[in-house]
Parts: sequence; structure tokens; C-alpha cells
Amino acid sequence: MRKQTRSILDELNHIGTGRNPELIIESRANHIINSAVNLINTIREQYDGPEADELERRLINSIRTQDPAKFTRGLRRINESK
Repeated sequence: MRKQTRSILDELNHIGTGRNPELIIESRANHIINSAVNLINTIREQYDGPEADELERRLINSIRTQDPAKFTRGLRRINESK
């Protein structure tokens, strides 16, 4: 009989299922917030004040409305105007 193998992603997902769901939510939220802060800092380094403000506003609105296209449209518009 051949032993069934699983991918590393299957293993990682299996490990997380026995954990406390509140801890998983807390951990994921921390990662997302840190990523968003890093993204905003990068935007502020790469774009001028008004453009950075517009992209930051679009990022927050995209998250709130669950529509990533809003941020993408704003980014494309700013990049095309350069």
C-alpha cells in the first residue's frame, strides 16, 4: 500500500484548524494591518503629497467597500498622468 503524501500548504492549513479561531483572526488582522501600514509608507515615499493622499484615501475606501478596483483605477490614473 502506498502512503499518501500531502503538500506543505495542506499541512499548514491542517495545523491551523485546531487553533483558537479568535487567535487566528487576531494574527491575520495584525499581518494585514502591518502590510497596509507598510504599503501606505511606500506610497508616501513614491508619490507627491496630493497623489499619496488620493491613493491612501482610495486604499481605505477600497477596503471599506470591498472593491479593490477602486484603488487600481486611481493608481492607473495617477501613473498615466505622469
